[in-house]
Amino acid sequence: MRAAWLLSALVVPQLLGFSHGARGAEREWEGGWGGAQEEEREREALMLKHLQEALGLPARRGDQNPEGNSEGRGAWATEEDGQGEEGEEEPTPTPHVSPSPSPTPEDAITYILGRLAGLDAGLHQVHVRLHALDTRVAELTRGLRQLREVAGDTRDAVQALQEAQSRAEREHGRLEGCLKGARLGHKCFLLSRDFEAQAAAQARCVARGGSLAQPADSRQMETLTRYLRAALAPYNWPVWLGVHDRRAEGLYLFENGQRVSFFAWHRAPSPEPGARPSAAPHPLSPNQPNGGVLENCVAQASDDGSWWDHDCDRRLYYVCEFPY
Repeated sequence: MRAAWLLSALVVPQLLGFSHGARGAEREWEGGWGGAQEEEREREALMLKHLQEALGLPARRGDQNPEGNSEGRGAWATEEDGQGEEGEEEPTPTPHVSPSPSPTPEDAITYILGRLAGLDAGLHQVHVRLHALDTRVAELTRGLRQLREVAGDTRDAVQALQEAQSRAEREHGRLEGCLKGARLGHKCFLLSRDFEAQAAAQARCVARGGSLAQPADSRQMETLTRYLRAALAPYNWPVWLGVHDRRAEGLYLFENGQRVSFFAWHRAPSPEPGARPSAAPHPLSPNQPNGGVLENCVAQASDDGSWWDHDCDRRLYYVCEFPY
């Protein structure tokens, strides 16, 4: 009896140790094989994800978290090992995850054709809008051309009106000059009491249809003298005439370019009988012309009708002549 007890004490622990070692080896082999399968699934899921990103395909729900599936499977495996170690008899079901289908070449071609169809539709819309813009631009161009034509017609009409107004002003000035001024033969003289320089006075006379007075002989000179004396008496005012030597000193011309052949220059008064003649000029009324290159325009005195040379920029009254 004692020998049997000793034999059981030596053999049973050995048998128990051998059984436990075999079960541990079996679990180690199953864990290594399961890890290889898990790595293979992860590799396939990663390749599928890269292919979807390259083709621009939307990600499937099964592929959102491949790592989560592996974690879930790891949790199931851990729980199964724990239950195996505790020795429970009921087997625990292992969740089965179906792998996502891999995209085929037909799917890639279909996706590319869809994108091309979308691009074609967008290009069609762009062409439609460009056609509408071209139509609008053509309409605006026609409208602009019509506006230019209307503006040209208006410009011509305005120019015609300005010319008609100028003719009317000239005709009005001529009639006014002959009705209010002094008339002699085919000329009419009209005094203007506005102060102007010689060139500005000439421009004013031309705008009214005439020019500065150009007395060509003694008869016209006498008529102009009487008219100015009566209009400005009892004062003596210099009045611009249309005579100047701006082109060359001493060469006097009318405003129409003709050379002056009749002169009425002022002369200093002669000494009284019996008095000695003086070589010095009269201080108040020297002989004219005496201004040289500084005085190139001619004005007529209103009291005696004599001619004086003056600076052309001096502002004086002026007398216009008009054809009758």
